[in-house]
Amino acid sequence: MSEAVSVDGFTVFLFVLRWLHFIFGIVWIGLLYFFNFVNGPFAKTMDAATKKLVVPQLMPRALWWFRWGAMITFITGWLYITGKLHLNGAGLTGEGGLLTSVWGQWISLGALMGTLMWFNVWFIIWPAQKKLITWTKKGEAPPETAGLTRRAFLASRINTYLSVPLLFCMGAASHLPVFNGVTVLVMAVASGALVWHLVGKVAGKVGSNF
Repeated sequence: MSEAVSVDGFTVFLFVLRWLHFIFGIVWIGLLYFFNFVNGPFAKTMDAATKKLVVPQLMPRALWWFRWGAMITFITGWLYITGKLHLNGAGLTGEGGLLTSVWGQWISLGALMGTLMWFNVWFIIWPAQKKLITWTKKGEAPPETAGLTRRAFLASRINTYLSVPLLFCMGAASHLPVFNGVTVLVMAVASGALVWHLVGKVAGKVGSNF
């Protein structure tokens, strides 16, 4: 007979946090890829009249899910990391700690990138897009439009580049038992090359001749 397994409430709580982190991370990164791989090339084909019709209907809805997906992913991620360290009795530098264990080092690097991406969403992309959507609704194009568009574009593109190594770090924390300069460098170069190819070479072409 197999032994009964008991699971305490805190372990269940951590599992729920991780599950929510996955679900809302999919929402967030999925929309990030939609904006960069699909909507970006499409937006270049729209004239002013089409933008005035499409943008006010599409972007507020997409950006609502985008920014709140980012927020919930950010909150549940840091709660999970804190909770797991508490469960293991580990801190920052002790045995199994955030900065000393392989798990902790990969997760720390991923969390750092995720935090930067969250900041870009809430404090650069969303504030800029609010103004741009309002101006598009009114058919206006004040002088600062180009600057805000460029700023939001760069922040979104940075997030796209960071998303691949971020996901690598999440997987590596549990499945790659080594963390050193070589693995980080290989990850960064491979991730950058992949995203550059998808954004620069593929996104504008796929589906155009369906």
